[in-house]
Amino acid sequence: MITPQTPEELADVLRRWALHERAMALVGAGSKRLMAGPVEAADECVSTAAMNHVLEYEPQDLTISVEAGLPWRELKRTVAENRQMVPLDPPFSDRATVGGVVASNSSGPRRLLYGTARDMVIGMRFATLEGKLVESGGMVVKNVAGLDMAKLMIGSFGTLAAVAVVNFKLTPAPEVERSFLLPFDSPESAVIARNRVLNGPLQPAAVDVLNPGAGATLGNRAWLLAVRAAGNPAAIDRAEHDLAVLAEGVAFDGDRHETLWRHVQEFTPQFLARHPDGAVVRVSCTLKELGAVMESFAGPAVARAGSGVCYGYFEQTEAAAGWLAEAVRRGWKAVIEFSPEERKPVLDLWPAPGGDLEIMLRVKHLFDPSNLLNRGRLYRRI
Repeated sequence: MITPQTPEELADVLRRWALHERAMALVGAGSKRLMAGPVEAADECVSTAAMNHVLEYEPQDLTISVEAGLPWRELKRTVAENRQMVPLDPPFSDRATVGGVVASNSSGPRRLLYGTARDMVIGMRFATLEGKLVESGGMVVKNVAGLDMAKLMIGSFGTLAAVAVVNFKLTPAPEVERSFLLPFDSPESAVIARNRVLNGPLQPAAVDVLNPGAGATLGNRAWLLAVRAAGNPAAIDRAEHDLAVLAEGVAFDGDRHETLWRHVQEFTPQFLARHPDGAVVRVSCTLKELGAVMESFAGPAVARAGSGVCYGYFEQTEAAAGWLAEAVRRGWKAVIEFSPEERKPVLDLWPAPGGDLEIMLRVKHLFDPSNLLNRGRLYRRI
């Protein structure tokens, strides 16, 4: 494994191996080997783990620039010292690197209020197979309009270029946070309550739905609506008053609040650790469809209920593949997001990619015409 120490070394490594037509696997900490497509056999493996420095941090400007190999936990710790945050909530956060989080476009419960990596990344440097370091964006929240090439890297799983440096806009930590867990006896009633929360005066940071299988991991086998409220004390008290009329729930402060959302954020790695042959599907649906999607899962399921992203958990990979085939028949946009490495080559991970795939293939050809980088990592389609 090659571990460049700087972005310049990274660019030179890519150029050198590309000249010899050597297939390359790009990795950070390897925390997401079970995610997306297989890590196919390559001639060379390049890790950004040694590129792990904070390059520039301006707390007053709410910006930070870090190298791709910086552990995500270190990024969180650094900005937390100034009561600031990058509220992406990615799974595997204890092991993941910044580059891995961005390349996989990982996010979690607070995407409802704060968005995804595309909303928080304001600049990037990435290394191409030509040995160039391309800079996109900068260290200001508003940049001149134009082609933002950094957006192409987010979610590309290293199939286009190697992320070297990422610049984030930061968010001040809220004065107070409180969480609410409301139980319901059906998905319909949970969705009705979700609608009232989204249409009310409260602007929650997160609104997730857990089905009974997922609720059981919290000790309550019911349909659970988890709401994360943030703001000043008066706003939080108002939120508690408004939510109390929806169901007889439980409020969480302090450590219990953090423990709840840590559990939801890390539901996927916890499940996969317990079920080595397990798989996780991800569905993107409308808010109206969310109830039907969640009800279709026989096992645990968690939904970003304000964003229309649902995760279904299967103890056996075959069951996930069967469910996915039915989902495609129903017109749902779904992928097998996590699966055992040895099963990936035979699974149809992304059965209905849609019309955008042709454009994605053209972009891939522009950056990597010989298909040398992370072959098959984008759900075996790219």
